[in-house]
Amino acid sequence: MDRKIPVLFKEKKECCGCTACYAICSQMAISMIEDEEGFEYPRIDETKCVKCYQCLRVCPFKEIQ
Repeated sequence: MDRKIPVLFKEKKECCGCTACYAICSQMAISMIEDEEGFEYPRIDETKCVKCYQCLRVCPFKEIQ
């Protein structure tokens, strides 16, 4: 099965900025990037991501099996 890069959020309201995904990423593929209002949101570096999906599993807004 060929997994795709995880989508952490499509709209900002789908992310609380808790940094759980950033903290769990063993590949350091997630950076917290500040938006124009000063809030930080995660961004995945696709060259570092190994598609383990731990970021989605730890996210309080996602329900992944």
